[in-house]
Amino acid sequence: MRNAVVTPEGDRIRWAELPGEEPVRVYLHGLGATSPAYFAETAAHPRLAGHRSLLLDLLGFGISDRPAGFPYTLEAHADAVAEALRAAGVSAADVIAHSMGGSVAILLAARHPDLVARLVLIDANLDPITPERGRPGSGGIAALSEEEFLSGGWERIRDAAGAHWWSTMRLAGLEALHRSAVHLTRGSEPVMREVLLKLAIPRTYLLPEADVPLPGAGELTAAGVRVVPVPDCGHNIMLDNPEGYVRAVAAALAPQVTG
Repeated sequence: MRNAVVTPEGDRIRWAELPGEEPVRVYLHGLGATSPAYFAETAAHPRLAGHRSLLLDLLGFGISDRPAGFPYTLEAHADAVAEALRAAGVSAADVIAHSMGGSVAILLAARHPDLVARLVLIDANLDPITPERGRPGSGGIAALSEEEFLSGGWERIRDAAGAHWWSTMRLAGLEALHRSAVHLTRGSEPVMREVLLKLAIPRTYLLPEADVPLPGAGELTAAGVRVVPVPDCGHNIMLDNPEGYVRAVAAALAPQVTG
């Protein structure tokens, strides 16, 4: 486990690191998750192993610090990740990012272009979400005020999330979980989809085959984003179909891929 201070107050992002060659691969998890739990198996797969790999937990989640005073906007997450990567001596990395982590990765590439050479987005959030009470994810969390969430509303989210998701969600700071969800549902400005379209680096978007067609897929493809369906999986592609996911990521990061 490695760590780096990423805020003026001394808060630390932590990550599990696998040794290997350049280019570095950086893995970013989704809301209520943690990168080692979601990516360890596939990062060590023979088709993906051999590169220095940082399985990084966003500030507020997993093994990273959980400061109550951090804003947890998508932009703030991206800037904190940038601080950690610079402290780790990382540049021009391949960033593989799931769900909310994909939203953060898009902004990381836009705000800190020296740090990101290629993006692989795994069913990432590209657009705002309408908050709705009773939903288990970001929409349900964001439907509650922060006061309501902190004073016990989080228990309803726990029950809706189920034992599997809660096993990592429970590691998050409550302020981190709520504020991250609120800002994920609002989206960035400009919104993540627009930022992704304008990036001038190789970009691949993985989604469950059952969710085809991806909204706006034609526009993404026209802008050079490779949209790749993966069979036999749900939102957690790397967990549901590790072999299919590994094949798709290996193809996205093959040397001949140019965007």
